Formats: sequence, C-alpha cells, structure tokens
Amino acid sequence: MGPMTQPANARGVIDLAALGAVASQSGGFVVEVDEASFEATARQSMRFPIVIELYSPRGQGQAQLSQTLTELANAAGGSWLLARIDVDASPKIAAGLGVQAVPTVLGLLAGQLVPLWQGTLDKAEAARYIEELLKLAAANGLLGKAEAVAPAGEPEPDLEAKYEPAYAALEAGRFEEAQAGFEALLQETPADPVARAGKAQAGLYARLAELDPAAAAQAEAAVGDPTAVEAVLILADQAVASGDPAAGFARLTEAIAGAAGPERERLRLRLLELFDTLASSDPIVLRARRDLATALF
Repeated sequence: MGPMTQPANARGVIDLAALGAVASQSGGFVVEVDEASFEATARQSMRFPIVIELYSPRGQGQAQLSQTLTELANAAGGSWLLARIDVDASPKIAAGLGVQAVPTVLGLLAGQLVPLWQGTLDKAEAARYIEELLKLAAANGLLGKAEAVAPAGEPEPDLEAKYEPAYAALEAGRFEEAQAGFEALLQETPADPVARAGKAQAGLYARLAELDPAAAAQAEAAVGDPTAVEAVLILADQAVASGDPAAGFARLTEAIAGAAGPERERLRLRLLELFDTLASSDPIVLRARRDLATALF
C-alpha cells in the first residue's frame, strides 16, 4: 500500500503549525510535552507510534494509569513513545485535540489522531488498546523505533531540531525534498540511524506514490516469477509499506539468488535500502541479512 493518508477511525489531522518545538525529557520511552514542544514530538510519529496521555495533576485516580502507561512504554523498548501532557499547563493542546475530560489517551500515527480511550483502565485492558494501535501502525508502514531519552535532570543535546525540515517535507508528501534533507544530514554524519531511516522511508513512499496502477497490476500478475525484476521491486516495496517487511525481504532475497549481473546488484541495493526502514538490530533485519549472505555466496 502507499503512504498513510488517513488511518481508520482517525479524528483528524493535528494542526502541527499551531504548536511549538522541543520535548522535555522524562527518561526511558516517556516524554513530558507542553505547548512549546508538541510539534517536534508529533513529527516523530512519522517514524513510530506515539501514545498521548492527557492528564491533570488535580485529577483523582490518574496516578495509577500514568504508572501503567509508563511501564508499558518502557517494556515495549521503543515500539512506541509515551507523550504525557498536563492539560492544566497546556490548555491549547487539550482544546486543539478536542479533549473534554481527563484522563484521555490517544494514538498518533503519521501526524494523525487515533482515539483510544477516556478514563482509567487496568494494565491488561490498556495493553490491548495499544496493541491494536501498533497493528494499525504496522499496516501503514510505520516501522521505526523510538530511542530512549535521558532521565529528567540529565541534559543532552537537542538532536530533534535538525530532523524537523526533512520530516516536515515527508509529512507533507514532498518525498524528494525529504530525501534530499535526510541525505544532507547523512553527508554530515554518515552513520546517523535516524537520517538513514528517514531517507529510506521517504524513498519508499516516493516510489509508491509514483507507481503506475498498470505497473502494479502487472507486478501482481508476475507473482511467482523471481526473475521479473521490476515486479519483484514493486511487490517488495508494497510488502514493506503494508507492514510485512519479512515478506518483502524474502521476495528480494529469492530474486537475488536467481539473478546475475546488473539485475542482481539492483535487487541487492533495494534490499539494503529497505533494511534501513527498520532498526539495524530488529530480528527481521538480522534474519534477512543472513539469508542475503546465503543467497550471494
């Protein structure tokens, strides 16, 4: 499938331009967000899901939900980021999101809202809602991982700001501009995993956005023929974007094993590029790299 345009049950697009820049850090995979930091945090939803907890320090019974969400976020190890928002301190965010009561928990995927629940839930129920959000994220090709943030009070450089222009372009569907932005960052820091992932994702979305429906239909008709290079490239892209990277990697690896010369190299380079849409330590990538080594040698 192509890049996300509107997830199921979304309440609408957040007006990112109306809000501000850098998140304060709480530690692990939890950040405290305010009106000055919401936009930068929201942009990260182009890479991985964000769960937004809107709360009030004056509320009764909210501390347990906050603890539950913090435990789930840290146990997930970066599959999603918990963004906590004090509605008393940030009323504009609450109004912009249409929040009528707290606690309210929302999902954020590619800058778009997905309602989760209002009120308190036990840990098992909360985990089920978040699991559904992760499934929706995977189905729309949001395959990145959040990076752990420093504990509160332990300063670290603000790295997010340098990614904002490229992610803003990606969010707006200006994929070539996004690729160029991430490439510029890679020129400065070749090993930057965030820039590598952004460039790979922008490239994937660009190819799918430009895909001729006739070419896509021909690719489907060529299923089972690993020598049909164009078809393999299209189907691999579609598999990764639809949340099944293992299938996309396997299709390319199979084709590489049966190809030679320039076609084999073209397939190999596409596979390496698609690897970058996931964390390098992801088990799917590690397994696919082993399979690629076997196919090549």
